[in-house]
Amino acid sequence: MNILIVKLSAIGDVIHTLPALNAIRSAYPSARITWLVEEAAAPLITGHPALDRVIISRRKSWIRDFRKGQWKSAVLEAAGLVQTLRDTAYDMVFDFQALLKSGVLIALSRGRRRIGFDRGMEHQEHSHLFLNERVAPVGMNCHAILRSLMMLDAAGIHCRGIFYRLPIQASDREAVTRLLSKEGIKDVRPLICINPVAKWTTKLWPNERFAELADRLSARYRISPVFTGAPEDKETVQEILSRMKSSAVDLTGKTSLKTLAALYETADILISTDTGPMHLGAAVNTPVVALFGPTAPWRTGPMGDQHQVIRAGLPCSPCFKRQCSSCDCMNQIQVDQVLEGVARVVTVQST
Repeated sequence: MNILIVKLSAIGDVIHTLPALNAIRSAYPSARITWLVEEAAAPLITGHPALDRVIISRRKSWIRDFRKGQWKSAVLEAAGLVQTLRDTAYDMVFDFQALLKSGVLIALSRGRRRIGFDRGMEHQEHSHLFLNERVAPVGMNCHAILRSLMMLDAAGIHCRGIFYRLPIQASDREAVTRLLSKEGIKDVRPLICINPVAKWTTKLWPNERFAELADRLSARYRISPVFTGAPEDKETVQEILSRMKSSAVDLTGKTSLKTLAALYETADILISTDTGPMHLGAAVNTPVVALFGPTAPWRTGPMGDQHQVIRAGLPCSPCFKRQCSSCDCMNQIQVDQVLEGVARVVTVQST
């Protein structure tokens, strides 16, 4: 039995598909399972215990190469991906992406049963045309994890529980221990991480409020909060730190995806905007205090009773817009609301 999973991006979406991967492995313990993914999210699944093979698409790199005039190398690499994709005849191919980019690759694969949602799913881009087993569309207002499991259920694969099993290695945990020790953090509790940046402008919370939040956390719990982010987030985090009166630790750009997961795994609380690291924290079962504005937490928020979702609750939210003249749905979230969410988590942890 050969099975192919197609979920290319993004980080949060790939994390949301991990419970489906584990359900497939549970149903077919002897199958050879392959996952086709784009390079940015590949570290999240490389080495996963339920996977036998990872095929990486460098689509975004190829686009950049084309724009630079380096089209020959991009074409050769893309052709190599198709060749790799077709070196195995798959008994089942699951389209968890439901976009044109996944549909084309599924059409190119040698899949006997090509399974995915039928026409009617939001943002689908006609991906159903490339399938020969079409599952009835489901409402977008159920959680993304559950939508994936509903697809499997229609294919006769039933989930026994929601598990992620991120492939965090001992070396990742040791790297985090060294990193925290270098910053003077050892056996500090509660260890509170703050991830303040997001890709969408509409998902951002004002820097001055993150600074006030970090100062008040420092005073209340006598700790130095740990800020995280990608290298491109460094300027924003530095601006937040410049507004603070107390000390904090800046690990922006100092972690890989796996070491970031290991950091969140050891943390007591993660405070985050709606972005990839938020999903990473939830996947390692760390309580997340999540700030939501233009998006819907019931669709893509952290799943579980241990998490706290903070919203302003405006009638216009969720709008799913990347641009907004006011961003009131985020700007009206107050520091006290976030502190109350943190306090609820700490209370539960102490009981």
